[in-house]
Amino acid sequence: MSTSSPDRPYSMERTRNIGIAAHIDAGKTTLTERVLFYTGMIHKIGEVHDGAATTDHMEQERERGITITSAAVTCEWVQKKEEGVTKLYEEQKQCINIIDTPGHVDFTAEVERSLRVLDGAIVVFCGVAGVQPQTETVWRQASKYKVPRMVFVNKMDRTGADFQAVLTEVREKLGATAAAVLLPIGSEDLLRGQIDVVNQKAIIYSDDDKLGSVFSVEDLSGELVEQAQLARQELIEILAEVDDILGEKFLMEEEITAKDLKEAIRRATIANLFVPVSGGSAFKNKGVQYLVDAVVDYLPSPLDIPAAVGQHPDDLDQEVLAPADDSEKFCSLAFKLWADKFVGKLVFFRVYSGVVSKGDMVYNPRTGKKERVSRLIQVQADKHVDVDKVYAGEIAAFVGVKNVTTGDTICAQKFDILLERPSFPEPVIAMAVEPRTTADSDKMATGLTRLMEEDPTFVVKTDQDTGQTIIAGMGELHLEVIVDRLRREFKVEANVGKPQIAYRETITAAAEGEGLLQKQTGGKGQYAKVNVSVRPNGQGKGLTIENKIVGGAIPKDFINAVYTGIKESMTNGVVAGYPVVDVHVDIVDGAAHDVDSNESAFKLASIFAMKKGFQEAESILLEPLMEVEVMTPDEYQGDILGDLNRRRGQIAGMENKGEVCILKANVPLAEMFGYMTALRTVSSGRASFTMEPSSFEPVPPNVLEKLLGDRGF
Repeated sequence: MSTSSPDRPYSMERTRNIGIAAHIDAGKTTLTERVLFYTGMIHKIGEVHDGAATTDHMEQERERGITITSAAVTCEWVQKKEEGVTKLYEEQKQCINIIDTPGHVDFTAEVERSLRVLDGAIVVFCGVAGVQPQTETVWRQASKYKVPRMVFVNKMDRTGADFQAVLTEVREKLGATAAAVLLPIGSEDLLRGQIDVVNQKAIIYSDDDKLGSVFSVEDLSGELVEQAQLARQELIEILAEVDDILGEKFLMEEEITAKDLKEAIRRATIANLFVPVSGGSAFKNKGVQYLVDAVVDYLPSPLDIPAAVGQHPDDLDQEVLAPADDSEKFCSLAFKLWADKFVGKLVFFRVYSGVVSKGDMVYNPRTGKKERVSRLIQVQADKHVDVDKVYAGEIAAFVGVKNVTTGDTICAQKFDILLERPSFPEPVIAMAVEPRTTADSDKMATGLTRLMEEDPTFVVKTDQDTGQTIIAGMGELHLEVIVDRLRREFKVEANVGKPQIAYRETITAAAEGEGLLQKQTGGKGQYAKVNVSVRPNGQGKGLTIENKIVGGAIPKDFINAVYTGIKESMTNGVVAGYPVVDVHVDIVDGAAHDVDSNESAFKLASIFAMKKGFQEAESILLEPLMEVEVMTPDEYQGDILGDLNRRRGQIAGMENKGEVCILKANVPLAEMFGYMTALRTVSSGRASFTMEPSSFEPVPPNVLEKLLGDRGF
């Protein structure tokens, strides 16, 4: 039996950790804003289109009208008794921790790490568009972490809104066992409230109150009676199949009360066997209060979910549990880092067991280091409230804790546990970035390092071949926001562009090359002669050199200089000046002068010999090929194949898994820039891809001609 500290403000039973997630522009932030208003956390409703939403606090979010980073807020909700209406948690203050997540696929990491630490989720759908591509991605992410969820069909006030059509799509496209618990009354301009299917009541919103705070609970009348009865019957039949207790009552034809229904919905939802669905309009302030009631009634508290399972740091096969209990050892997961302009680095964490207090020593099993907690804060979007303790089941932030990365376990010193880290996709697009001035150089390095700490899908590296700083992320918008943040937060002006392709050169035939350096300018001159034989090496074998000199044609003292010259010649080929790969060189002959020969002369003669050999050995240009895997619904397969062919892709295979087709192809890297945007366009945003380096292949003549022209050859 879990125990709660007597001094905690809310019992675990009355705590909910939920996320609000959906496709871009389905209304997540608007819904969050209404929840905060009705719970009294804010006193004025801010709109996304005005740049005034509480959880969209970044300048980039307010300008673009989109959510970029997940924002955490905590609010308090009191369920009120109403005559004839059954509620499971009546007249008790509930603590609801909400994380508003982005909808844009470029910021999918924010959704991933939020779902990793949440107990439940509201997935928002547009009443007109229904199940949209990014919603499918969010749904899969929630399924991966076994997060119980409920659905809110939003925008029921818009022309073309159809609640039943969306409910059917949720069942068919997402495979969810779903049924309505709050049915919208009317739609489009006639939306006026909801039918409470469980209690068989009508919730009617006052036309005089534009803020949606005034509503009445009424008995059903007219056609609403039949609608409500049919919805209740469907709800009972669906629940009877997934909940044994209700199923038995249904088969025995016993009376099923509103309390029986609510308890069955809660059990089935927490077990991930059922999805309650409600409808309304966040923007028109209709249907939000009863949705919050449903969150309390149906989504789990920290006590309702299984204990967090970790591994022993010294034995990864040994399971270690962290049960939701204040009396257990402290264990938490750091799920997000954020550089705050006022307090410095924030480490957001979710407590799974135990209690952490200001001044405690905490331990990081990954680094093996311990640190003292100097400050604990409860985060309200971009505002901070200092707290002395954080209890099991709560979400808060450390200030000043160092050497932490996203996914680290932060726990008590003598608790040997490693929690599962959230997994993140590999970056799919890259571009070069360089500071405009020397003064910006150090600031850019600092800024990029901090941004990389915050965002696990943002990668910074230096291209060894071109010397460029390359930034990589999940899409063009992702990198655009990164560059914008560099400019605003770190005061760095940077030039950005496509990274240069790391082309290579190689030879296709065997050839001989002679290099002669002979200079006489009065006094001591320069003399060296080197003869080499070059031939193609196996792919990936690089440069190999064999010394076949006999009879001291090249004195031993100068052999190292010949080797140095050969290696240096490989850095610039004769086709377009790119590095040369996969060549075998035999040093076959040469000549020296007793006075005029030296190491410098033999190094230069070796370079001349190699260049001559490259010219005779039919040098070609190689381009990097990427192994690309595209996952797409079947209906887009033809268009995607056509697009890959236009990109000079070679199709390597196709495989079907259910309704998803997996295409594998080898595509030149030069043709992959902007592919994510093109793929979204072709597939209405429903396809995704991964790519990794495969090999180097010859550049076709027509592409080579254009490339050489662009480089001035």
